Amino acid sequence: MSTHHLILGETVDFITGQAIADTHDERARQKIARFLVERKGYSKDDIEVRREIPLNVDGDRATSRVDFIIRMAGKAFAIIIFGPGSLVSRERSTLAAARLVESYAVPFAVVTNGEEAEVLETESGRVIAEGLEAIPSKHEALGKIGDLTFEKVPEKRLEKEKRILYVFDVLAKRECDEFTCSLD
Repeated sequence: MSTHHLILGETVDFITGQAIADTHDERARQKIARFLVERKGYSKDDIEVRREIPLNVDGDRATSRVDFIIRMAGKAFAIIIFGPGSLVSRERSTLAAARLVESYAVPFAVVTNGEEAEVLETESGRVIAEGLEAIPSKHEALGKIGDLTFEKVPEKRLEKEKRILYVFDVLAKRECDEFTCSLD
């Protein structure tokens, strides 16, 4: 956990029922989880939370995290990554995560700050819809899943995606943490 996150105590994860640290960011994630179940029709079993992506770049090991993976018919249909602030600054790292989190490229990637959202088509990297309501419902996902191909990402491309995710998620967070620590 970063040193600049105020821990407000503990809360219970809506999806897993496990006790987790209560932070402002976690409260937003829990709101998203409820939205997916209560408004978009997913069951808790359709949603995997807090999946870590191990990264090894030039011998430096770190992890990145995908907040939610939505699964349909045994396949990861979409990932959702939460981050406060600007969405456009997280698009590229979210696409990298969608290409790394499984053995194939997850077809859709969502970046959200809890109020706004962008739905990205992973293969092209294009924003195909905006707004939380644009996140596909379970009914819509079931209708699309049969038409999707789950292509393996070429090894050369995987290495590039690892570097991109490492820079955006690991180095940027370290720099932020160091800057915050230097202010203390």
